[in-house]
Amino acid sequence: MNLKYMLDETEWQMLIQRIRENFNDITIKRGFEQYKQELAHLMKISNPEHIEGFVEGKDEERYQVTLNLDTLSESHCTCSVPSYCKHMVAVLLAYVNQYGRSVHAIVNSHSAATLTQQDRSTHLTSPAKKSNQQPSGAGPTTEQNAELDVEELDIEIGVEPKNSVRKINTPAQLQLQELANKLPSMPIQDWHAFFKLCTSSVGTDSPNVQYAQEALASIHNQQPELSPVLDQLYKLHAQVFVLDKLVRPLQNSKMHRNVFMGFHTQVAADDVQKEITRILTEPFRIGDEPEHWSRVSETSDYLRSRMLVESNNLRYFSATYDLLWLHWIHPNLKDQLMYEEELEQLRLAENELKTSLAKLPWLLAQSQIHFFLDQDEPALDMLRQANDKGVIPPKRFLLFLQILSEKEQWSRLQNWLLAIGPMMLSRPREQHIQAYVNLWEQVIQHSSSPDSKQHLWNSLISMLPYSRRIYEETLLAHSKWQQWMDFQLSSGTEPLDFRVTVLKPIEKNAPELLLPFYHQAVERYILLKNRDGYKAAVKLLKRLSKLYLKMKQESRWEEFITAFANRHSRLRALQEELRKGKLIP
Repeated sequence: MNLKYMLDETEWQMLIQRIRENFNDITIKRGFEQYKQELAHLMKISNPEHIEGFVEGKDEERYQVTLNLDTLSESHCTCSVPSYCKHMVAVLLAYVNQYGRSVHAIVNSHSAATLTQQDRSTHLTSPAKKSNQQPSGAGPTTEQNAELDVEELDIEIGVEPKNSVRKINTPAQLQLQELANKLPSMPIQDWHAFFKLCTSSVGTDSPNVQYAQEALASIHNQQPELSPVLDQLYKLHAQVFVLDKLVRPLQNSKMHRNVFMGFHTQVAADDVQKEITRILTEPFRIGDEPEHWSRVSETSDYLRSRMLVESNNLRYFSATYDLLWLHWIHPNLKDQLMYEEELEQLRLAENELKTSLAKLPWLLAQSQIHFFLDQDEPALDMLRQANDKGVIPPKRFLLFLQILSEKEQWSRLQNWLLAIGPMMLSRPREQHIQAYVNLWEQVIQHSSSPDSKQHLWNSLISMLPYSRRIYEETLLAHSKWQQWMDFQLSSGTEPLDFRVTVLKPIEKNAPELLLPFYHQAVERYILLKNRDGYKAAVKLLKRLSKLYLKMKQESRWEEFITAFANRHSRLRALQEELRKGKLIP
């Protein structure tokens, strides 16, 4: 969606405040869950304050949401909740995300307000410090500096407030600066040791958004001047370091394959992951600095080591590893050596990690490397094994297909479509099935294979009932009137469920196919034995009369309607409706 309007900082803060005042914390959290499941969709933003969207419900139900950001009390949702509901929050979060603003600023609005009040209260009521303590902002004495241990640094690192007295650099700070200047020649593992020193003054008791922001600020404030490639690597590893601090304490890879992540930790980890994705999708200029390929290889090693022991429900490092190979390594490699070395490292991991090995990301990583090497058979074999081990997000399947589409490798794309279709059935979603069908359409358009169209229909049929709407629309788009009608007759749908525009192409091109569809529905309506059923039957009978006229079979229609009226002569209400419709005299 191309957004015409922009939120300035004042409007953004006012929006957060209005949402906090009108939506309780539980409703916001529930709306966030629906947003995370990609159930919320924007349809129209007619001005900066008026938003229209919908949220997918159960059984293909949709909740239509209209939001007025200036006056939230005038917002509306078609669900049963009379006032502010989770569907409104979900659409709001989709809107905020489209503008590039932080979703979690809204999700955390209540807790952030509470923390602010507590900080103010503490500031106003905190007792005076003991006289033997140094004043705030004063540096340690020479004797204290002499006793500082690099591993136990407690350094106050950050942006100085305006009008404050600049602090004198301590020996510890000078040592950090000296280490920072050596970073270009240090291995990646030492970078992470340096980050640990930078963040030694940031508490880790509460792994939340505030901790992540403070830790990242401390790391970035110590960044030396680096070349463009090293700058990208530094920023990436700063985020990875903080992600590790958020996620690693939660799991014991030797004992548990699933962990519980607190809400605030998940919010912080999601924010970090979002920034990692942004960094890794930017152009990587390693071609200008090929001497730093060893650092890229070290980065892959580091992420692999974390990914292969990651708990089943924590896929942060596996996602980062995938993005690194997809956007930074694969587009810039000139030979196959690094691929082969990576496959060897992945194979060795099975014996090294044994029961602590996370099988799903391990198999997916191998599948991806084989795919990059154009080794489709082992790539698909690994993918099938991974699909048996756990649920693979449909986006991951589509990633392979989209790469082949961009490369215009149509024959190869067809083979992958055939192989991936059955695997996508574990978690089918309409938008993913639509993307899958769109790729089939590309193959049909560009491929010379005569079987491509039949493969498309076979795939859609195998995905029923999840693909029903898309299957019906595709049949109509390809003028397969008979198949569309057979499907409706077999599934017991009602003609009146369709808009006239849907049936119009069939009326024009194959009107005879609609006759059994209408006739069967008329008989079902009569069996209801009520006025509404009779009205629906007459509505369809009037359409039938037009069909017979279009087919130039007026005499056949007259015979039918006369026999029909006589057969149901005892149903007085039906006879009245037939006369109102001018079907009988």
